[in-house]
Amino acid sequence: MSPLVWDLGHIGNFEELWLVQELAEEPPLDASYNDLYDAFRHPRRTRSELPIMDRYECERYLEIVRSKAMENLASANLNGTDLLTRAGFVFEMVIQHEYQHNETMLATLQLMAAPGYRPELPPIRRAETKAEGMVFVEAGPFVLGTDDRECAYDNERPAHEVNLPAFWIDVAPVSNGAYAGFVEEGGYTRRELWSDAGWAWREESRASAPQFWEQRDGGWIVNTFGHELPLNPLQPVQHVCYYEAEAYCRWAGRRLPIEAEWEKAASWDAAQGRKLLYPWGNDEPTPDLANLDQLNFQPMEIGAYSAGASPYGCQQMIGDVWEWVNTDLYGYPGFEAWPYREYSEVFFGDEYKMLRGGSWATRPGVIRNTFRNWDYPIRRQIFSGFRCARDA
Repeated sequence: MSPLVWDLGHIGNFEELWLVQELAEEPPLDASYNDLYDAFRHPRRTRSELPIMDRYECERYLEIVRSKAMENLASANLNGTDLLTRAGFVFEMVIQHEYQHNETMLATLQLMAAPGYRPELPPIRRAETKAEGMVFVEAGPFVLGTDDRECAYDNERPAHEVNLPAFWIDVAPVSNGAYAGFVEEGGYTRRELWSDAGWAWREESRASAPQFWEQRDGGWIVNTFGHELPLNPLQPVQHVCYYEAEAYCRWAGRRLPIEAEWEKAASWDAAQGRKLLYPWGNDEPTPDLANLDQLNFQPMEIGAYSAGASPYGCQQMIGDVWEWVNTDLYGYPGFEAWPYREYSEVFFGDEYKMLRGGSWATRPGVIRNTFRNWDYPIRRQIFSGFRCARDA
């Protein structure tokens, strides 16, 4: 992971690049920052060796940049023909970029050795319903993606019709209790449950349980930001990689959903023939609908957000844990990289797997049914879980 102060400086530099240098055509405050905080020039493993700003220099830099950005916002024509400024797109893009790095920085804090970062943990929100089993999603067309040009990223566009066969999908993400069953029945040692790539990862990593799980005195303990907590069987499992999710599904006689299946189950209102922005509708998220915004530092119990269910009855599709899906990162038909290729196009290919739905650490302003996240299939430090699917 990057040093936290690199992320802090990168947040400021991205804002300066787009809202000061690009928008107002002003010269950089320090030309070296455009190099130091370029994520493509400097891989994570090398960033601690760079002559980056310290915390206090970053905070001062952020203050100066934000002041200039606000001045440029005040004078921007948000109703003009320039796609960059129309409806405030470039400002929304910069805000969402900062939100994504907020979550990345929390993943770094979770990895810190004791005493590390140890926030107070609010009480768990308990299950309201059992949220068990699977729901049936009928065959037929639905709209995948969006044509929104105010908030959505380029890889979410354009909206297009996709015709899917019927399938079943879990009502809720896989729980700790269910995943513990997989572990205790030897899931990590059974070669037949793993793909070739997954088994190679398991052999190299020597993983035997999700990251931050430890077996002690006959039970499981989970390290949550320095708090050692007994495993809650009703919470969604998190900190599992794609290969672990894939192996669990095979053990359970199921499979991971593909991206289009996940989005149909989350967003499609078949009765009305319309697409929803969130599973519950088009109203913005609230704490009664989804576990978002870094408020709880862990997933809530499965069944705790019945009011946030999709029309098909799927719960907790937004918030709690990112959900792995069996789809590589690619552009939709008619995809156009805009306003910069480095957001997603340069990552297209089979190296990455998609994640959907956000986590408890995701800011509400950066998540929606169409938002597409991706990562290496070996990644576990992210707040990732999954739900299963099967053919009808």
